[in-house]
Amino acid sequence: MGDIVQTLAYGSWPSPIDATLAAAHDGHPDFVGFVGDEVWWTEPRPTEAGRRTLVRRRADGTEESVLPAPWNVRSRVMEYGGHPWAGAVGEDGPLVVFVNFADQRLYAYEPASPDKEPRPLTPVSPVGGGLRWVDAQMHLELGEVWCVLEEFTGDGPTDVRRVVAAVPLDGSAARNRDAVRELTDGQHRFVTGPRISPDGRRAVWLGWDHPRMPWDGTELMVADVGPDGTLRGTRKAAGGPDEAIAQADWCADGSLLYASDRSGWWNLYRDGEAICTREEEFAGPLWTVGRRWFAPLDSGLIAVVHGRGATALGILDPETGEVVDAAGPWTEYAATLAADGSRVAAVAASPRSAYEVVELDARTGRARVIGAPHDDPVDPAYYPEPQIRTFSGPAGREIHAHIYPPHHPGHVAPGDELPPYVVWAHGGPTGRAPLVLDLQIAYFTSRGIGVAEVNYGGSTGYGREYRNRLREQWGVVDVEDCAAVALALAEEGTADRDRLAVRGGSAGGWTTAASLVSTDVYACGTIIYPILDLAGWGTGETHDFESQYLETLVGPLAEVPGRYAERSPTEHADRVTVPFLLLQGLDDVICPPAQCERFLARMEERARPLPHAYIAFEGEGHGFRRADTMVRALEAELSLYAQVFGLNPPGVPTLELAK
Repeated sequence: MGDIVQTLAYGSWPSPIDATLAAAHDGHPDFVGFVGDEVWWTEPRPTEAGRRTLVRRRADGTEESVLPAPWNVRSRVMEYGGHPWAGAVGEDGPLVVFVNFADQRLYAYEPASPDKEPRPLTPVSPVGGGLRWVDAQMHLELGEVWCVLEEFTGDGPTDVRRVVAAVPLDGSAARNRDAVRELTDGQHRFVTGPRISPDGRRAVWLGWDHPRMPWDGTELMVADVGPDGTLRGTRKAAGGPDEAIAQADWCADGSLLYASDRSGWWNLYRDGEAICTREEEFAGPLWTVGRRWFAPLDSGLIAVVHGRGATALGILDPETGEVVDAAGPWTEYAATLAADGSRVAAVAASPRSAYEVVELDARTGRARVIGAPHDDPVDPAYYPEPQIRTFSGPAGREIHAHIYPPHHPGHVAPGDELPPYVVWAHGGPTGRAPLVLDLQIAYFTSRGIGVAEVNYGGSTGYGREYRNRLREQWGVVDVEDCAAVALALAEEGTADRDRLAVRGGSAGGWTTAASLVSTDVYACGTIIYPILDLAGWGTGETHDFESQYLETLVGPLAEVPGRYAERSPTEHADRVTVPFLLLQGLDDVICPPAQCERFLARMEERARPLPHAYIAFEGEGHGFRRADTMVRALEAELSLYAQVFGLNPPGVPTLELAK
């Protein structure tokens, strides 16, 4: 390349980060755990139909994918899933139990006998979505694996029950459903997997009920474990409708440790007493079952992921409340931790590196990469250089965002040209945009299109008050905050006011569509597997977990039905005045295709046609996982911006927009 810098218009810079490269690096390692002295985790395979495999790191430092295709280690409990495997060392070496996505059965596998196929431990149910399992814990002394059982009792999405259950490791339950021991009585509609105390005499888990989501209020349940492995004397130890406990576990001395937001922030408590009170988070939203933000160590210390978000990995001394953070380049940690002795396994990333498996030595404070190491697929000079910004929104409220200006080592734009920008609205909406290397963002910034990730009101990482801004204000606060950031960028001369776009998936798709029907900020938008019709989505068109989510996000449907109609983009398709792209998975049971189809039907009723495109993908659910899907989606999105903004990106297929 040399030192020659060429001047080309924004959006026309040639980039080595094409859609195929971005798709191949989508997803990240997750759900780390120890099997003996080995670290194991799940890892995505976008080019293998989007499956997730199980990977082990042997004592000699080599990595090995344990399960070949078509095995897919992924649970569907609550549709979003959770920790899908567990492992222990038995008499014949490692024994792992995992959930296979295709049939949702639990399987046992002994890697020392690779000639033996995984053997099923649970039966297939003919009813509804079948039997599903998640958040397993091995108990070899009982010959069982304890986990959450989700059982459908009918064909409707809310015809479901969940209990803590014990599955025999001998495979007897694969033939006889009655061999599964149910350990709880269904007191709560939602539960997490149990954790047993070091002396084996008590178990702890979380439970909650509609209409609350787990970040609204959960209950910490404790029971005694009988000699026969039954749970007795179940009682509530903490929590309630306005206290969200996100994780619970036992310390080595038998004290009970949990993360509660009773102070307004997710902080840690031991036997009910605060051990580290800070205005930062030591946990996050429990979207998937089995998430771990802390891990007690044998020494009495506690490994913690914490910060304004999940920005640091440290060791907490519960006696002093002091936290010593690990050194290293990482600025974001996934909600998965595992500990063995003084070893702590985590998954971490930074703006210059994708997620990788990291091990921290709690004795020395040293951290190193041990698995899925980041390997630059292109010259890192093409990576974006993000800015952490705070903007002022309506009524002066703070809005947090990550700004990724256009960046290319060999190209600049003419001095009088302002760049186009795309506002990214994250999903959830109770979630956040992490500050990490994302090649999908780099796909745009390296071509001369800026990206603004907005952690709008309702996002996690900034305390309960910030999270609660979205209560009954979904479609208002999120839309206003995204627009405020976009307009601020234009006003300060960072972005071109006439070339602003908005995009998002799931709840971000809702925010995108709601923005297009209620503001004139954007010149176009990309709507991905969205919610578009609140009344339909809230009355049977989604899964059980979120079936009453709108009660807090919008308000009780029985009391404010007009609000549901007023905010739904489907009811106001005539207000959309700019081109849009709609992307949808046909197997999506969370935001089903019916939502898109109704919206498009209303679009056809318009007096004036509007340029748009709808692409539906077979075999895709909520969240695209197949490489070919992601390639087509990214290229279509770039083509939309090119056509609307007057860009000329080289080598990108033209998206045909219906008129």
